Amino acid sequence: MPTTRCGLIGAGIATSLSPALHEAEGRAHGLDLTYALIDVDDPHTPHDLGTLLARAEAAGLAGVNVTHPFKQQVVGLLDDLSPQARDIGAVNTVVFRDGRRFGDNTDAYGFAQAFRRGLPGAEIERVVQLGAGGAGAACAFAQLALGVRHLTVIDPDEERRGRLAEALSARFEIDRIAVAPPDRLPGTLAGADGLVNATPVGMSAQPGLPLPIDLLRPGLWVADIVYMPVETPLLRAADRLGLRSLGGTTMCVFQAAAAFELFTGLVPDTGRMFDHLNRLLTHPAPGGVR
Repeated sequence: MPTTRCGLIGAGIATSLSPALHEAEGRAHGLDLTYALIDVDDPHTPHDLGTLLARAEAAGLAGVNVTHPFKQQVVGLLDDLSPQARDIGAVNTVVFRDGRRFGDNTDAYGFAQAFRRGLPGAEIERVVQLGAGGAGAACAFAQLALGVRHLTVIDPDEERRGRLAEALSARFEIDRIAVAPPDRLPGTLAGADGLVNATPVGMSAQPGLPLPIDLLRPGLWVADIVYMPVETPLLRAADRLGLRSLGGTTMCVFQAAAAFELFTGLVPDTGRMFDHLNRLLTHPAPGGVR
């Protein structure tokens, strides 16, 4: 049985579904695939991303996924980027090949596929997104590519939202893009068709709501890219108001499927991966989902 080793670098990833999804799909292809979690919240793990990449490469891994808070930082440590990763300015998948590090971004693909599947026909004239980090950059790119006429990204970090605006304006019309600090959220959201949460707020490790609940209103659709827990506080609030909503599990599967293909060269069965994800969420392993 051929062997492939890969992994995930990030913070607070102890309950990630990625190992189970990748390893199960590998077995279905007759591949002995192991997927390690490299969690910088573990006191025994170095926090330096360069060191972690070097160790993974030296250990013979085919590649690594990269998650919060490293998706933008990793760009400067790579030899080459896919056109989409270069446009987005963020990477979530690194492939080690022939002594070089190749970066790609499967988050944008994952969000776009999830949106088409979960919110068909949703109005996309004006959308507000929370978060301009690595995941936010990919989601913003995906929305503009999907045809959102005007996207406003809200983020407290002036430098980060400025970098995102510059990156997006190199690929899309500048009049379709706006960035703003959090104090602009109430007025901006009042005229929007939809809201995307691309921040980590709502994750099991960062519980809570990413915005005041009274800003939600009838007629607004809501998408949350957080997938652990499946039903975030934001999604529960949207459900109570009868709003159309989209959780993060579909994006999780599609981005993982695209990364699996980059690591292995094999075409994954996304339907099978969805079935496996649903089993994991319905019957989690003792001590947490793995």
